[in-house]
Parts: sequence; C-alpha cells; structure tokens
Amino acid sequence: MHINPRLGKLYLIPTTLGDTAPLEVMPGMVQRIVDDLDEFVVENEKTARRFIKQLCKDKSQPSLILHPLNKHTDSSEIPAYLNSCLSGKSVGLMSEAGVPGIADPGAEVVRLAHEKGIQVVPLVGPSSILMAMMSSGMNGQNFAFNGYLPIDQKEKRQELKRLENISRDHGQSQLFIETPYRNNKLIEELCSTLSPATRLCIACDITLASEFIVTKPISVWKTKQPDIHKRPALFIIQA
Repeated sequence: MHINPRLGKLYLIPTTLGDTAPLEVMPGMVQRIVDDLDEFVVENEKTARRFIKQLCKDKSQPSLILHPLNKHTDSSEIPAYLNSCLSGKSVGLMSEAGVPGIADPGAEVVRLAHEKGIQVVPLVGPSSILMAMMSSGMNGQNFAFNGYLPIDQKEKRQELKRLENISRDHGQSQLFIETPYRNNKLIEELCSTLSPATRLCIACDITLASEFIVTKPISVWKTKQPDIHKRPALFIIQA
C-alpha cells in the first residue's frame, strides 16, 4: 500500500537512556514535534508524562491522550491506536528507553501503520544497541542483537557457546542483554564459558555520567570483573 498524504503521520520518538536532560542527547527537532502532538502510544504512562514534561515544560498534561502498549495490552486494542492518523492527525510512538521498535513492543504499531498507508517518521535519539556497537571496536558491518539469554544456567552456557561459534565462523558480533540485577552473574558465566581470546565489550550506563564502555579479551576480564549490579548494560562478544 502506498503512503496516503492525507493521513496523519506516526512519529517514532526517542527517549533518554537514564536521568539525562533530553536535549543533551537528541536534537531540538524532537522537542518541536512532541510539542505539536497530543496523542502518544507509550509503554508506561507515568514515565512518558515525565519525559514529555522534561522536554516540553509548558505543554498541557491534562490534554494528552496516552495509549498503553506493554505486555498487558490486548492485541485487539492496538489497531485503534492509529485511528487519529486515519483521520489526518499525527500520533507519537514512544519507547520506555531509547528508540521505538528496537527491542521494544512498538514494532507492532509500526507494522500496522505501514499496512494502513500511514507515513512512519523515525526521529534521531540514543539507541543503546547502536551506541554500544559503535564504541566496541568490533565488527559493525555484521552483527546481531539476541535480546535476553536463557535463565537456566545450562541453557545459558549452551547459548553462549553457540553465539561464540557463530561469531568465529562468520565474523559476526553478537549482542545481548541481561536483567540488571543478574549482570555480575552473567559476567562470571561469560568468563567461565567463553574462550580466553574471545573479546567481550561491556557497555553500561550509556550516555550517563557513570558511563562504562570497555572491550577486552575474556582472559583479561577474568583477572578483574567490574561491579555493574543493577545498572543497565549491553554485552557484545566477538571470537
């Protein structure tokens, strides 16, 4: 289906990766567009309102229309979130952290927008996946994001070896994340499971004052492991 210029647009709105002033990590165009919108699809209403308030201090909060999109949302409700676009009014899609559609449930709204001929407009902002990859020194021509690893220890070790083998055979960097309170345990698993020469990048608190991004071989990480308990992090390996 071709884009219908008479329809409203779906703006993909980036948010910060932590307690950072929005305009320190995204262009002013994001502020102008959010200020013009009254309807948003969001993961969490409370944090979305706080972000909008930080970005557009004078924007009226009571007039905002916020549609929830998270694990509790009934899939049958989602198509109606784009009704305003079909009537010529633009809507914003906002992630809980980072950019919509990347490791984020907003991808379903974007899919529906394309089906309905609604123009999708991505806006520039911080993406932890891309920023970690940029700063890792690993293969940025060929990489894969794998989300969360299995919780079961045996399955996790098997998956780590599988990803390491893919990286070795195809030169592909492998990215994954962990629940923050399990970060330190994951680093222990990485050090005990992977080959000493495999490189590991730990990218933590990206864009924050406490940012920590370091790439070293497993053999070096074994000698001193960082404490990143309960801090948002992304891990990249390359064999």
